[in-house]
Amino acid sequence: MAKFNTIFKRYEYKYLLNRAQRRYVEDHLAGRMRPDQYGETTICNVYYDTPDYRLIRKSIEKPVYKEKLRLRSYGRATEDGTVFLELKKKYDGIVYKRRISLKESEAEQYLSGEAPLPKSGQIEREIDYFRWYYGTLQPAMYLCYDRIAWYSADDPNLRITFDRNIRFRQGDHSLESLPGGRQLLDVGQSLMEIKVAGAMPLWLVDILNEANIRKTSFSKYGKAYSILLEETLYPHTVGVRHALSA
Repeated sequence: MAKFNTIFKRYEYKYLLNRAQRRYVEDHLAGRMRPDQYGETTICNVYYDTPDYRLIRKSIEKPVYKEKLRLRSYGRATEDGTVFLELKKKYDGIVYKRRISLKESEAEQYLSGEAPLPKSGQIEREIDYFRWYYGTLQPAMYLCYDRIAWYSADDPNLRITFDRNIRFRQGDHSLESLPGGRQLLDVGQSLMEIKVAGAMPLWLVDILNEANIRKTSFSKYGKAYSILLEETLYPHTVGVRHALSA
């Protein structure tokens, strides 16, 4: 079985790219970075929140500190397959992520309150505390996307990911279901994330400037929640939005 990191501390910068910008970046990464050996992978996530969406409402307000809990699988999950329970925190621009691996069935039993986590450790205690602090948590949003990751040959702390075909849905939050849902981005768009432990290398800054790429604030869960909230508050605008994006 592949070895997975369980603790991350890094800066994460996000950029929305059109097709031409993405092609430019990938062309200029060649020689300095290499794509993941598995190629493009579908990543599936279920975000957990309180019944009144306390976590994402706070996150949208852009506080100095925010946190979220999600369950992730690489591809469609199976009952005995490996999934990852992740606690992600962001403080003053730095992202701290804790995650544990377990079977999908074990994760579902834990998150529904039917059983404790199968192992006990520091990360498990942090997740337990998070659940206790926020009280009732439930599946709030399903998100999936097709990702390819690039790794630096010289700096193991530098990683760049490209996400396309980002989809979201409510109602069916099972990671065992087929990936799918409504499109989150415009046609041809990709979300690029640069993950780095310290300062971004100058050669990468030059690539971004040459392609006129600017940093943005973007949350997949936050964007999906905002769309659903707007449709609930202003249902008459739904048809207009679909027509404009068609």
